[in-house]
Amino acid sequence: MLRYLIPCLFFSITFLGCSADKPLDDFSTIVGDSPSIEGKAAYLNSPFVTAGDRIYMVGHQNGSFPELGWHLTGEMGGIWDHPIKLMDGFEIALTTEGQTVTLDSATIFINYPFANQHLFHFPQLGVNVERWQFVPDGKEGLVVQIVLKNTTSATRDVQLQFSGYSDLRPTWLGERTQMIDGQDQMTYQEEEDSWRAKDSLNNWYVQFGADQTPTKSSLVSTPYGGMGAGGALHYDLTLSPNGTASITFTIAGSYVSETALLATYKVLQANYLSFLKNKKERYAALAEKSKLSIPDPQLQQTFEWLKYNSDWLIRNIPETGKGIMAGIPDYPWWFGVDSEYALKGYMAIGREDVVLPTIALLDSLSAVTNGNGRIVHEVSTNGAVFNPGNINETPQFASLIWEVYRWNGEESFLRKYFPTIQKGLQWLMIERDSNQNLFPEGFGMMEIHGLDSEMIDVAAYSQRALADAAKIARVLGEDKPAAQYQEQAQQLAAKINEEFWSEEFASYADFIGTDEQALHLIEDAIIRADTLDKPWAVEELKRTRESILANPSPGLKPFVLHHNWVVNTPMEMKIADPEKAILALETARRFVNPFGVFVTGIDRDESAGSDDGAFKGSKAFSYTGAVMTLPTGVQVVAENNYGRPDQALDYLQRMSRSFSYALPGSMYEVSPDYGMITQAWNIYSFAVPIVQQFFGIQPDAANKQVVIHPQMPSSWEYAKLENVEIADNEVSIFYKKGEKGVELEITQTNTRWTLQVALPPTDAQNITITKGELMENAAGRFVVSKGGAVAFTVK
Repeated sequence: MLRYLIPCLFFSITFLGCSADKPLDDFSTIVGDSPSIEGKAAYLNSPFVTAGDRIYMVGHQNGSFPELGWHLTGEMGGIWDHPIKLMDGFEIALTTEGQTVTLDSATIFINYPFANQHLFHFPQLGVNVERWQFVPDGKEGLVVQIVLKNTTSATRDVQLQFSGYSDLRPTWLGERTQMIDGQDQMTYQEEEDSWRAKDSLNNWYVQFGADQTPTKSSLVSTPYGGMGAGGALHYDLTLSPNGTASITFTIAGSYVSETALLATYKVLQANYLSFLKNKKERYAALAEKSKLSIPDPQLQQTFEWLKYNSDWLIRNIPETGKGIMAGIPDYPWWFGVDSEYALKGYMAIGREDVVLPTIALLDSLSAVTNGNGRIVHEVSTNGAVFNPGNINETPQFASLIWEVYRWNGEESFLRKYFPTIQKGLQWLMIERDSNQNLFPEGFGMMEIHGLDSEMIDVAAYSQRALADAAKIARVLGEDKPAAQYQEQAQQLAAKINEEFWSEEFASYADFIGTDEQALHLIEDAIIRADTLDKPWAVEELKRTRESILANPSPGLKPFVLHHNWVVNTPMEMKIADPEKAILALETARRFVNPFGVFVTGIDRDESAGSDDGAFKGSKAFSYTGAVMTLPTGVQVVAENNYGRPDQALDYLQRMSRSFSYALPGSMYEVSPDYGMITQAWNIYSFAVPIVQQFFGIQPDAANKQVVIHPQMPSSWEYAKLENVEIADNEVSIFYKKGEKGVELEITQTNTRWTLQVALPPTDAQNITITKGELMENAAGRFVVSKGGAVAFTVK
C-alpha cells in the first residue's frame, strides 16, 4: 500500500479514503512514447491479443471476452497458460449517479508492441476510462490497469466491480495425456484480498485481485460454457472534480502447484512496473535488429511490427519445450512446416534465441513420435501429436538446418541434426517413393482430399533438401552421402523441369498421377468452382476432363487442375529453368487480388483484381476462396530469384495492405481479416526477401564472410538495413541513388570478417571505389574488404 500512501501527501483526489492521484509511474507514462497504432471502429468487435512467452490473453478490441474459436469450440479466447486455460475473461462494471455501465464497448483500441489500451467514454456518467494490459516476460500472469478520469467539475462516487470467470481446462487433445477437466472451485483469499479458483480434479489454479482492498467480495455465476466459476471484487472510489485515479489488477496462474501460483501472484503485484519497463526495453532492442528504412512507410512499418508479432508467438512450456506457435487464436501450438518457413525469417531478424530451441523441440517430438527422421506436422502443447507429418515437412527440415548454419556457422549444430536428416531422407526417398522415380508420394502443403500422389511442392522441397544435405555432408566430411545426395538433387531438378512442366498452361503441374486420380479430383473441383460461382474454372475443368477421356494414358502424367499456389515452389527453390520460370511467374499473376495470391487459383473470379474488401469466409472455418500471406510470400521469393525485384515489391505491397486492416499492428493469416489474427510464417514472407534478396545478404558465418548481392526495387531512391546479426558480427547496408549514381556502403562490427559485395555488370570506369578493393573471379566482380567497410558508387 505504500505506493498509494505517498501521493496522498500531495494531491487532492480522493481514492479509497485518501487523497491520491494516479501512481507517479503508471502504464501510460511508461508505454506512452512507444510505437502505437490505433484500430478501426469497424473492427472493435474483433479479436486482439496481449502476449508473453508463458501467458497470452485474447479478447475483443471493444473490451469484451466473447466465446470464440473453432479448434476448441468457443474456448480459444480468454487467458491461456498452456497446456491449460485459466479464464474465459473478466468483466468490469462501473456504477455512479444511479447508472451502471460495463467496460465492453470501447470506442478506441490502441495497440502497442508489448501492451494494449482500450478507451471508454461515458459522457452520461462524466467519466472516461482507460484499460491497459500487458504480460510480463517469463511469468505465468498478466497485469490489467484501469485508469478513471472524472470529466466534470463535480465529485464522483464510483463503485467498481471486477468479475473474473475461471475456466481451468486442458488444451486441445488434453484427453490423450489424461488431462481431465473438473469443476472449478472458487475461494476467497483473505490474506491477498483476492479470488482463487482451483480445478477440482487437478492442481490447476488461477488467482486475481487488485493492489487495493475491496469493500466486499461475492461469488457470481459464469456466463460461459464449461466448468468454470465466477468471483467478483467490489471497490468504492471517490473522484474529485476533474480528477484521475487508477487501480491495478493481477491475474496469475499455475498448472503445477498452489505454491507456484502464489509466488507468481506476489512477484507480479510487487514488481509489475519494473517488468513493464524491462519488456519495453527488450522490444526497443528488437526494433533495432534488422532495422529497415525505405521510402515506403507502410512496408517499413509492416516489417517493424512483424518483428513484434514474431515475439508474441513464442510459447515456452518448461515441461515440454520452447518454440514458436503457428498462430493465434486457433493454432497456439507447434507445427513442423510453419516453423520451417518462419524460422528462416526469424534468423534474418536476429532471433537465433528462438530458432534453436524451436528446432530442438521439433526434433525431439519427431524422434519420440516417428523415430525415422519424419518431422511432425502438428503437436498440441501437452505433447500430444495430431498429425505425425505431411511429406514436405521432412525435406524442409533439412533445408532449415542448412539455412541456420549459414547464419551461425556452428559445425556442432550440423552434426547434431545430420542423423535426423539422413534418416528423414531415407524415409522420404525410399519408403515414400513406391515407384522409385524420385518423386515422393503423399500430402504436401495442399490438404485437399485426394491430393496425395506426387505433388509439386513435395518434389521441389525434396530437391532442395537433397542439395542442402549434400552441403551439410561435405562440411562434416561425409563424402559418400554428399555425392549421393548431390547426384539425386541434380537428377530431381531435371525431372521436375521435364515431367512437371505443362506447356499448355505455362505452369508447373499441381501433381503427377493417373487419369483415374485426376478425373476424381476434377469432379470435386467442378463442384467447388460451381458452388463458388466461378464459371471460367468450371469450363476449364470440363475441358481438361474431356481431354483426359479423349486421350487416355496408362501411366503417370502431370495435371494442372486447381492452380494451387504450390506450383510456384520450383521458382521459390530456384530450381526452375529460367525460361520456364518467367512463363510460370507471369501465369501466376492471373491468380491474385489486391492482397496477394489465392491459395487455390480456381477460387479466383474476374472481380478479384479489384476486390479489396473484407474476406467473406464460410460459417464453418474454411480456407476456401482464401488469399494467404504464405503463398504471396513464396511468390515474392520466387520473383526475386529470377531477377524481378519490382514484381517482388508489388507482392509485398499487396500483403502490406492487410497490415492493421483488422488488428492494428498485426497481419492476419488470410488476407485481409480472416483466420489467425497473427501468424508465424508472415515473417518468412517479408524478412527473407527484404534482408536476403533486396539487400542481398548471403551469410557464410563458418568462413567469417558475408557475400552481398543487392537487387533493389527501381522505385527505391534510398534504403537502409542496419544491425543484421550474423553470428558474432552485425552488418549494416546503406543504399542511395545520388547525382553521381548509385551509392552503396556496407559496415560491420567484427573486423575479423570479410565483406564481399557483388558489382552490377557495367564498365570498370563507371565504378568508383572509396572503401575496399576490386576483385574478379568466375562468379563475377566484387568489392572486397577484409576487416573494414565497403563503399562504392556505380554510375
